Amino acid sequence: MLLELVDVRVHYGKVEALKGVSVSVGDGEIVTLIGANGAGKSTTLKTISGVRPVTSGSITFDGEDITGKAPHRLVEMGLCQAPEGRGIFPGMSVRENLDMGAYARRNKDTASDLERVFELFPRLLERAGQPGGTLSGGEQQMLAIGRALMARPKVLLLDEPSMGLAPKLVAQIFAIITEINAQGTTILLVEQNATQALQRAHRAYVLEVGRVVKTADASALLDDDAVRAAYLGGGSKPAPAQTPEEPT
Repeated sequence: MLLELVDVRVHYGKVEALKGVSVSVGDGEIVTLIGANGAGKSTTLKTISGVRPVTSGSITFDGEDITGKAPHRLVEMGLCQAPEGRGIFPGMSVRENLDMGAYARRNKDTASDLERVFELFPRLLERAGQPGGTLSGGEQQMLAIGRALMARPKVLLLDEPSMGLAPKLVAQIFAIITEINAQGTTILLVEQNATQALQRAHRAYVLEVGRVVKTADASALLDDDAVRAAYLGGGSKPAPAQTPEEPT
């Protein structure tokens, strides 16, 4: 496995947020974590990124134990996150934000990386000289993902990429996530929109109050009555995801 968590426990003070979480992500996969608010999804990503310390357990990335490794070292190794809330630099231009994504790279030749980002997100090319803080919410999400891609990640961690977006933009963002994966980038996705996440992912884990309670192929969880009732609004299996003809 390219990325693996084994029995990871994490505390916020005396509160145990992760209670022995084990998750694996294979090379080339999209793996998603779904669950209610407070289930531990974002904490899992923060822990992988080195932002939250591990109380016990281990995290392995690309054959190396990275438990306790500093966040900037993980970025250098190819483990990059587009965080919840986007976290762009509002006073910097779109181009400057993207350049910051390549800051930790030894190879500073970013021409091909910029070309890739602008092909995925044509709107960013149109806004290249515009301050990041003046972009719409959807454009800021595109910028956050594009900035992470500038680091040439082996694994891209995405935390709630559809949060606060209109349905049309949600479909566009997920179509682009699928394309990023098709281009060879492994993805670990945390997403409140469980339907979109399961339709795009290869495998999925269901978290409840800091524990993995179910794992299966994503398509199997779409057919799971308990998962549909808890996270997909109940009813019949959702219609297949629609891919926009031209993301904007």
